[in-house]
Amino acid sequence: MSDQLIIVESPAKANTIKKFLGGKTKVVASMGHIRDLPKSKLGVNVENNFEPEYINIRGKGDLIKSLKKDAKAAKKVYLATDPDREGEAIAWHLAHILEIGEEQCLRVTFNEITKTAVQKAIKEPRKIDQNLVDAQQARRVLDRIVGYKMSPVLWKKVRRGLSAGRVQSVAVKLIVDREEEIEHFIPEEYWNIYATLLDEKSKKTFEAKFFGKNHKKMEIHSKEEVDNILKDIENEKYIIDDIKKGEKKRTPAPPFTTSTMQQEASRKLGFTLKKTMAVAQSLYEGVKIEEKGTVGLITYMRTDSTRISEEARKAAKEYIVNHYGENYYENRYYKTKADSQDAHEGIRPTYADLEPESIKSSLTPDQYKLYRLIYQRFMASQMASAIYDTMAVTVKANEYEFKANGQVLKFKGFMTLYVETTEENQEEDNTQIPELEINQEVIKQKLDPKQSFTEPPPRYTEASLVKALEEKGIGRPSTYSPTITTILERRYIEKNQKQLVPTELGKIVNKLLTENFGDVINVEFTAKIEDEFDQIAEGKEKWKEMIKEFYDPFEKEVEKVEKELEHVELVEEVSDVPCEKCGRMMVIKYGRYGKFLACPGYPECKNAKPFVETIDVPCPKCGAKVQVRKTKRKRNYYICENNPSSCDYISWNKPKKGEKWDPTKEETVEEEKAKKKTTRKKTTRKKASTKKTQSKKTSASKKKSNS
Repeated sequence: MSDQLIIVESPAKANTIKKFLGGKTKVVASMGHIRDLPKSKLGVNVENNFEPEYINIRGKGDLIKSLKKDAKAAKKVYLATDPDREGEAIAWHLAHILEIGEEQCLRVTFNEITKTAVQKAIKEPRKIDQNLVDAQQARRVLDRIVGYKMSPVLWKKVRRGLSAGRVQSVAVKLIVDREEEIEHFIPEEYWNIYATLLDEKSKKTFEAKFFGKNHKKMEIHSKEEVDNILKDIENEKYIIDDIKKGEKKRTPAPPFTTSTMQQEASRKLGFTLKKTMAVAQSLYEGVKIEEKGTVGLITYMRTDSTRISEEARKAAKEYIVNHYGENYYENRYYKTKADSQDAHEGIRPTYADLEPESIKSSLTPDQYKLYRLIYQRFMASQMASAIYDTMAVTVKANEYEFKANGQVLKFKGFMTLYVETTEENQEEDNTQIPELEINQEVIKQKLDPKQSFTEPPPRYTEASLVKALEEKGIGRPSTYSPTITTILERRYIEKNQKQLVPTELGKIVNKLLTENFGDVINVEFTAKIEDEFDQIAEGKEKWKEMIKEFYDPFEKEVEKVEKELEHVELVEEVSDVPCEKCGRMMVIKYGRYGKFLACPGYPECKNAKPFVETIDVPCPKCGAKVQVRKTKRKRNYYICENNPSSCDYISWNKPKKGEKWDPTKEETVEEEKAKKKTTRKKTTRKKASTKKTQSKKTSASKKKSNS
């Protein structure tokens, strides 16, 4: 009989906690949720005040029996599930199934799985926070109602098996709306003029960009305007009119939140959101470190706070001062956004002395990469600013002005360790301007006019979509990854390189939902609902009242849509391909794997074939149609329809009208495939070699410990 039983979600977390607690303590895992709404029906009794009809999850019968047996044998049962709304709900369901009364319920939470944090939590148990449970129930019930009521509309009008969701449908809408912006974008011409100027004293050149005339900024929109300016300054002297010297500080980014961790892991490491969260979970729950045992390496990874504890702050100071010197340390506090839950700290390493390099051999390559990113980001957040010397120079050519800006890094500060990247730019470069004097003449060496065109907004990547969802208040840290994973799995969107592109199926589903459920599938409504969940979590609103307020108008809207669409048939897109069996023109349909061609005479004629996409530019080599195909990794390439019979045209680059194909100037699709195959073989050999080396190290350390 154990004195105390601790229930957590996962075996990895259980193994890490076991070593901190001596005596007759048993630690077991619930393997996530043990009760949920049924899959086969709505599972919400709308007639009885939206009471959820929870059932035990199928396949968990033996686990529940085992948990009941352990709970009965223990003097105290601690529910130590994750410290968020989902974890609180799991604890609440466990208490119900194990028949633990409210007075006997011992709920414990810790933001990091360390000996100090775990022992402190066990000494200070609390009751289950019903407000947090209700916030989770509200989300679960509302999402179930929306999905179960809207999805059948898609089944009737598009195809069975499709799903609609409150957050996922808004995410798809953002991606479709962005695609439409790109498609309807009209580029506008503009010009810049760059002057290469020589300082005769130092014999150094620098570049200045055209600014305007008589201190007023000018925009140049045509070659004619450029020619007029060049004509006016053709024989003019270039005189230094103004010099401004200064100092600029660049401050470090705050510790990671879930969102910023996902964005940086995507940009710096190329991780998907799903991979980032899986690797972070393993680092949080515990990794077996040589000579230390199982260690939880980071704090809880679902958070929207940048706050850090005083203990962590002291540990960071000690590390920075010892490794870099006193002048590299700065005690920093970061403001958490107004709408953040702020229930946990930012994401940081649990032990400052466990440097990434020192434990690299105990981690998988992915664990090492993410741990290193989290470690460096946190340490940098407590370091001094980088300092630049800046110089802004105005050069006059008669009435016209050119401007040059330079900066030189004089103190690296936090940039010694870590620099945040963004979608648009990488690290800042040093641009040095020679020492100049006002009224000094500089020699014009070259004037370089450059034509450019405005560009459409970029497609979303996983990183930029997470940023947009967070900025617009859609979802919360725990929902970003499953939302994007779901819409990829449903094939509403697909990845082209790193870009998220809506599929035809995604466009059709989005059109149907936004036209008929516009009040639900919109950014403002989704953000408002998230705020209401927060109100419930704080005890300021009752969850069933919130659901009722939503449900009554929503139910009427569903009934209205079903009536309006009852006699509406989805118009199918007719292709230019005749059915070889019956002669009808085949129609484009959407299946699980995208578009395909089907005979409209079904069921009399069941002919179907793959859909081949073509472009409106002829083959640069033979003039036939060019097909668009995809690699296994969803990258587009272009191939002549006569390849390989009579034409060998194949290219990564989309052909342009009138352009002649020169196969010597580009790597062919086949060459790249061969190169990737070679790289994969090398990587496999390298991994095998590393594994062998690690195995030898482990055997040697075991022999050493035995002796």
